Amino acid sequence: MRSPRKESKKPLPKLIVFDFDGVLTDNRVLVFSDGTEAVMCSRSDGMAFDMFRAAHIRTLILSTEKNSVVQARAQKLKTEVLQGTADKAAALRDYCRRARIKLEEVFFVGNDVNDLSVISIVGKSFCPADAHTQVKAAASSILRTSGGSGVARELAEKVLGLAWNGST
Repeated sequence: MRSPRKESKKPLPKLIVFDFDGVLTDNRVLVFSDGTEAVMCSRSDGMAFDMFRAAHIRTLILSTEKNSVVQARAQKLKTEVLQGTADKAAALRDYCRRARIKLEEVFFVGNDVNDLSVISIVGKSFCPADAHTQVKAAASSILRTSGGSGVARELAEKVLGLAWNGST
């Protein structure tokens, strides 16, 4: 896979953090009779995580819920995951301290009111088009894409300022 071609000299974030439900999914869940769950994700987001890796940008999924679906998707995307965190802001502060990343070097994508504490501490924040109104008001930028429909891909193209020319 070729590296992305940068069109601008904007400083890139060191870390991009994604909420899971409602950002990388369409915020719906299919619950089977045995209690297992399934969610819908966009395959285009997989390419986005490849693009971030090629640009040497770390990624992280940060989720309040602890669920095997989150872990499975994180493995598929080859990204780290912190889940089951009641206090997302505290979890991110701790992660960044251990990784030696300043919070102002972090971009975050969230969609619901439990993401507001993270939005308030990072360098730049984004939300899907269908995010909660309070999140839209607090985020630095509202994306055109709805949750589960390629939010990470839109963000990759926006952040990297390029049209991806790699091969899959």
